[in-house]
Amino acid sequence: MTRPITDRAKQSLFDILAPLIPDSRIYDCFAGTGSMGLECLSRGAASVVFFEADRSAIGRLKKNVSALDDERRCEIIAGDLFKWFANAPQSETAKADLIFLDPPYRFLRERPQDLHRLAEEFVKSHLQPDGTVIFRHDAADDLQLPPFAMYDRRDYGQMTIELLRMK
Repeated sequence: MTRPITDRAKQSLFDILAPLIPDSRIYDCFAGTGSMGLECLSRGAASVVFFEADRSAIGRLKKNVSALDDERRCEIIAGDLFKWFANAPQSETAKADLIFLDPPYRFLRERPQDLHRLAEEFVKSHLQPDGTVIFRHDAADDLQLPPFAMYDRRDYGQMTIELLRMK
């Protein structure tokens, strides 16, 4: 199930991220229909890797990427991103500048250890040293993701967006 971000929250977030996007490599984790990654492409990102496991969301994501008519800058990883990160090569050139981490809200309650492991073992090794993680979650939940430190937090009703950097 996708959780669309409100226009106000998305505009506010992209106002903050605007200077970081041009020519950047983006990972859109738990991408859903890809709105965050596609917005980055429209703002000059070099490439986006979309990670999504839900089959119906993947179908919509593929249609959205196809409609963009710039598929060469997009890669879709269909399946479990925890397994992908565990097996992915760690090339310096493939590291992301921005990683959108937007897990289903239930993950923070049901699988916090998996999110910790994802952040600590995998996201860290696939993020540029000066890169940013954009972590979206239910405002009622709180989850620290070492080795990252929050440098900005925005609350939009029941949704929170945290911007994180490596400590």
